[in-house]
Amino acid sequence: MSDDVQDGFVRVRLDLSYDGKDFSGWAKQAQGQRTVQGDIEAALRTVTRSTETYELTVAGRTDSGVHARGQVAHVDLPVELWAEHRDKLLRRLAGRLSHDVRVWSLTEAPSGFNARFSAIWRRYAYRVTDNPGGVDPLQRGHVLWHDWALDMDAMNEAAAALVGEHDFAAYCKRREGATTIRTLQELRWERRPDGVMEATVKADAFCHNMVRSLVGALLFVGDGHRPVDWPGKVLAAGVRDSAVHVVRPHGLTLEEVGYPADELLAARNLEARNKRSLPGSAGCC
Repeated sequence: MSDDVQDGFVRVRLDLSYDGKDFSGWAKQAQGQRTVQGDIEAALRTVTRSTETYELTVAGRTDSGVHARGQVAHVDLPVELWAEHRDKLLRRLAGRLSHDVRVWSLTEAPSGFNARFSAIWRRYAYRVTDNPGGVDPLQRGHVLWHDWALDMDAMNEAAAALVGEHDFAAYCKRREGATTIRTLQELRWERRPDGVMEATVKADAFCHNMVRSLVGALLFVGDGHRPVDWPGKVLAAGVRDSAVHVVRPHGLTLEEVGYPADELLAARNLEARNKRSLPGSAGCC
């Protein structure tokens, strides 16, 4: 697969955010449900008066109900169309899109840039409150209420055992032909001044349901239902554990996507497309 842009086209990077509450995830659905991708592609088609739909490629597909503050996508547009609309495109999109999705910048991407395959990390936040009174009504769409007191030190101790390169099959919903090996770069909890607990989860990539499953396991440790070493044992077992609860999506936000320097983009694209195996494990490429 090549990252070369077709002759006569220019690759445009979009930086965007959205409230996932009323979206059926990022990706377009065959049944026609409302999605972030569908809304932006339709808006682009309308404001550029195009007869063709130009398809977006995203850094990380988010599930139904998941939010994004720092999502990145790209789209390949005809050179003439980009030249005609570039100066007014951002404002026109703002006028066309619903208020729960915003595009913040549109820039010509450097050579070799691919929103998905060029990324070297994605950083998510999951927000939880264990306040016995519940969630602040003004934050209810972005914070999970956990009706048990949480021990943050125990959760951080358990989280430390999960950091590194592992096969996260126990914490992922398997997809045919896809690897579950990931490098979890950061997993830690902090309690904000308002009492909300915030998990920072950063990895080179994530498999389906991985963040919400990790959070679910750590909440079981925090409220005393499981010992500190339990999430690590689940990981080592390498199979999906029915005791691992996938927490609700509304507490999850994609905060930021990281990319290498421009001269490293092409190499990163090739690396990201290689199917990984752990040292000593069967299979390659």
